[in-house]
Amino acid sequence: MHDSRRSQVRWILIGWIFLVSAVAYLDRVNLQIAGKAIMNEFHLDTVQLGWIQSAFVLGYAFFQAPAGRLADRIGPRLIIGLGVIWWAIFTSAITVIPLVSISLGMLIATRFCLGIGEAVVYPASNTLVAAWIPSTERGLANGFIFTGVGFGAGITPPIITAIAINYGWRASFWFSAAIGLFVGLVWFLISRDKPREHPWVSKAENDYIEAGLPKSNPKLGGEKMGWSQIIRNKDIWAVSLSYFAFGYAAYIFFSWFFIYLNDVRGLNLRQTASWSMLPFLAMAGGSACGGWISDLITKKKGKRAGRCLLAVVSMGLAGFFIALGTQVASARMAVLVLAAGAGSLYLSQSSFWSITADIGKKSAGTVSGVMNMCGQFGGALTASLTPYLGKRFGWNVSFLVAAGLCVIGAVAWWFVNTEADEVLPVEVKV
Repeated sequence: MHDSRRSQVRWILIGWIFLVSAVAYLDRVNLQIAGKAIMNEFHLDTVQLGWIQSAFVLGYAFFQAPAGRLADRIGPRLIIGLGVIWWAIFTSAITVIPLVSISLGMLIATRFCLGIGEAVVYPASNTLVAAWIPSTERGLANGFIFTGVGFGAGITPPIITAIAINYGWRASFWFSAAIGLFVGLVWFLISRDKPREHPWVSKAENDYIEAGLPKSNPKLGGEKMGWSQIIRNKDIWAVSLSYFAFGYAAYIFFSWFFIYLNDVRGLNLRQTASWSMLPFLAMAGGSACGGWISDLITKKKGKRAGRCLLAVVSMGLAGFFIALGTQVASARMAVLVLAAGAGSLYLSQSSFWSITADIGKKSAGTVSGVMNMCGQFGGALTASLTPYLGKRFGWNVSFLVAAGLCVIGAVAWWFVNTEADEVLPVEVKV
């Protein structure tokens, strides 16, 4: 490749992370689709299925920060490759659990371990973004990566439903594991941790990337952020609080939306498979559009408007639409309104990950891991609390709680200082 021409390898890697992201959500949402069959076979109720859902999210949450630290230290290439192998094993493991007295505990343990494996994906991808993507392109890059969330979750209902109906629910999990292994193998073959290490990257692209990376404060040197430095940073806490609210709202769709449409709104299995795609497709569209809009505004008005203000507006809209969806009588119209809420929520996704990459720099994986851990705690809470609230107070209350948290998440963004990453105090790495 001639060095005078700028190659586009960074976008090839971002495109493949999109596929890794899609498969990750295929492997986690498949339990929602196969949930009724698993409940029937193992004699579970919705609250017990909620415990299984929460087990995944807790495993995912607790290993976010360690996974980010590992990605910062040894690179995203190996961490993502190993993570894919791990989660393929535990995606398949659920299919061999016997019907015995401790089956529920085994189901919970298996999904917890699956969560550990999947925890590496987004902190490691943010490490890649911090090393490969100029600051002004990070909204678009993160938007495209998280389009994989909506895409993967969106195609899951019809695929898993079709496989489960024709071959049984176990076959759908084997399919999920196999496609994950393929995507992970290709990732390991084509990726490198740094642009200068990649044989396909031209000198022009490498120079362009390095010129566009955020400049570190000279007082900080090249050191990574220590844990105490991260814990004391108020901007990380504000973003993490908002991401807790984001995770709570998002996981209503990932954990319970299929069952909600089937049991509460009265759609049959095939109708549910079709209509339940809409929120996830809206998430995909919201992620892509949000990333593009975020970069556009950032270039013209700065990070305060492009990252923070966009997140305030989008999370506020998400709360409005989710609350409105509870008041709609028609099942199909309710899906459309709730899908608008999901899409609005994901307009803010790139803001979270772009800001943490800017703040963290060489510790982007760790900082985003801390943030995502808080988001997954929100997801773990909704996985168990949603069926409880639905059973005790009605499903409208479950969605209204999510809407209220979206508003709190929007307010938290007002307290984020987008320039704080340039003035952090000096601290020795721990």
